[in-house]
Amino acid sequence: MDTIIFLCNPAMKSLVLLDELPDNVRIAVGLEPAAYTNLIADANILVLNTDDQDLIAYAVNSAPRLQWIHSLMAGLEKKLIPEVRNSHAPLTNARGVYKESLGEFVITCCLYFAKDLRRMVEQQRAGLWHPFTVEEIAGKTMGIIGYGEIGKASARRAQAMGMRVIGVRRHPERSEGDPHVERTVSFAHRKDVIAESDYVVIAAPNTSETRNLVGREELAAMKETAVLINVGRGLVVDEAALAEMLEAGRIRGAGLDVFQEEPLPAGHPFYRLENVLLSPHCADNTPEWLHDSMRFFLKNYQHFRAGKPLENVVNKELGY
Repeated sequence: MDTIIFLCNPAMKSLVLLDELPDNVRIAVGLEPAAYTNLIADANILVLNTDDQDLIAYAVNSAPRLQWIHSLMAGLEKKLIPEVRNSHAPLTNARGVYKESLGEFVITCCLYFAKDLRRMVEQQRAGLWHPFTVEEIAGKTMGIIGYGEIGKASARRAQAMGMRVIGVRRHPERSEGDPHVERTVSFAHRKDVIAESDYVVIAAPNTSETRNLVGREELAAMKETAVLINVGRGLVVDEAALAEMLEAGRIRGAGLDVFQEEPLPAGHPFYRLENVLLSPHCADNTPEWLHDSMRFFLKNYQHFRAGKPLENVVNKELGY
């Protein structure tokens, strides 16, 4: 018999999906230890939907029978605390669950700048009829830094729009035969890809290896007509250098969904820059995202019960 502890808000609507679990599964839900104190010693599965590190540490330390830890979110930087890293229990996450919405946002950013949608909206608001020239994204090059699930979702859409796609990832050999990219190279060659791209998409997670992966030197390699799009993590990009380049008009623009500090502080230049399309980290915040994440957990639970390999097992050392 399995005992599952869910560290999440008990009012979370997607918890209704837990009715699909077998009747003999014991469940406790809450964001306070009192919600699961009587079951924690028997818990063999821990599901996280919180960044409260003290709460996570308490739960892991109090569950000697733990066999599996799962995060309902993809980002793990606040969950990979020593207790989780040192636990013998494998860690899985929701990597790829939100990829489709983020892939759509990437194409939205491309079209926003190619069609100068800000200008259209401003002219409409002002009651002006001033035709201007727009661009096509067909034939343009998209370089994707961090060619994982989000990168692939972006590449499929970009290719369908007639774009040329180049991927950059830690293990480029894993993309051999991928029909959506012209080629895939290692992080060591990221600067060359950035220099070649009209749209530079950042889709890498935040790890010790990827922090500042796109720094001042890489940003300086961008074409003046290029656009940077970040749907990965804010710390992957040198944000201060990016802001300087945008203010100086050194690059065409940026579409940003993630930031080094969230919420973005009041007065930050990204709020006022007209060559920035700013999303308050909600590009994947669809009405169904938690339902989708819970369904992925339930699918993985079936693997667990059947003794099959779990999907999305995280390398705790690498952080993804």
